[in-house]
Amino acid sequence: MTNAISDDAVFGYARERYARIGVDVEAALSRLAAKPISMHCWQGDDVQGFDQGDNPASGGIMTTGNYPGRARNFSELTADFERAAEMVPGKKRVNLHASYAVFTEKNPWHDRDQLTYEDFEPWVAWASEHGYGIDFNPTFFSHPRVDHGLTVSSPNSDTRAFWVRHGLRCREIAERIGAELNDKVLLNFWIPDGLKDTPTDRYGLRANLLDSLSKIYAEDAPHVVDAFEQKVFGLGVEGFTVGDQEFYEGFAAKRGGNACVLLDTGHFNPTENVADKLSALALFFPYLPLHVTRPMHWDSDHVTLFNDDLRELAEEIVRVPGAWEKSLIGMDFFDAAINRVGAWAVGMRSMQKALLYALLQPVDTLKELQNEFRDTQKMIALEQLKVMPFDIVWDEYCRREGVPTDGELWDQVKAYEDEVLSKRN
Repeated sequence: MTNAISDDAVFGYARERYARIGVDVEAALSRLAAKPISMHCWQGDDVQGFDQGDNPASGGIMTTGNYPGRARNFSELTADFERAAEMVPGKKRVNLHASYAVFTEKNPWHDRDQLTYEDFEPWVAWASEHGYGIDFNPTFFSHPRVDHGLTVSSPNSDTRAFWVRHGLRCREIAERIGAELNDKVLLNFWIPDGLKDTPTDRYGLRANLLDSLSKIYAEDAPHVVDAFEQKVFGLGVEGFTVGDQEFYEGFAAKRGGNACVLLDTGHFNPTENVADKLSALALFFPYLPLHVTRPMHWDSDHVTLFNDDLRELAEEIVRVPGAWEKSLIGMDFFDAAINRVGAWAVGMRSMQKALLYALLQPVDTLKELQNEFRDTQKMIALEQLKVMPFDIVWDEYCRREGVPTDGELWDQVKAYEDEVLSKRN
């Protein structure tokens, strides 16, 4: 009869292996457990929201697939969110779009330019109960007032005015949420605005955008971190995107204060390295907000996986001085072709894995090897890290956090599908 090796003994072996290369595993686990990741509500219902009826997302947003069990209302969406969060280690926030305003008989529907804090009180009460922080996003898409693909940059003054009012209301709501939770709320500004074909007046549309932003962000909001998210192109706006990286970097830098640019890992040309941008932005901005997704040939928002791109992004968050504190990490994927709760769990866990992988590296040693031009030794050290007993440390982290290990995850996802999701029409 062979004696099984205990989990404690296996973890002790891994901890000792990392200690040999100067890594304190316990310190890494403690640091990771305290780092919140913002879990996006829109994975659970295919970005449909509550304010436009049962309609698919539009305005450069597309969710493909029809897997059974989509959440259809606030109670179903929060229940699914909670179940997914129970499978993910570490601290969580909820990333919320304005299109998820909760309307009831006592609080009947009103349009996006008339939203108030009361429309989101159920979210705040729920988040407070579960210890989640909240991040917020105006919703400039999936709405009939998106005119020829344009919102706040439109040449139509009435269109611009509607969306400026929406932006103002959302900033007021985010400020109130932050005050209620005694927290900072990341308010992320993203618009789908652009043209299908080559423009003949880029400047005019961008001047409209600047004028609109100047109105939306005229007042201070002490509980809000104002972030601006670019896009390289989108469905139906292949020829030109109004809000590009250069525009938002210029606007955020000129505005100062808490203003910063948000990097969506799917919103750049395929040959661009998003991880490479963090060290540049860290030199100039107070925050490094991220929306993490997995583009496949284009901004397709596939579920994030523990791949090279995600690992390099996490390595920069760990290696760049101050980036760990400045980084505000939010997830942004949506897949209707697979179990949505499972997608949430896998994507969130992949981000946690990548951060842990980066924390389990001798950062000072690697920097020293580069600065002393000991390139061969650095290459050998990096290759060694790839075969270190990382999986053992990850399993231990999951056990300490009271969530399933990877080998146990599918059974829990399937059980929730059988007990809850399969019973929805």
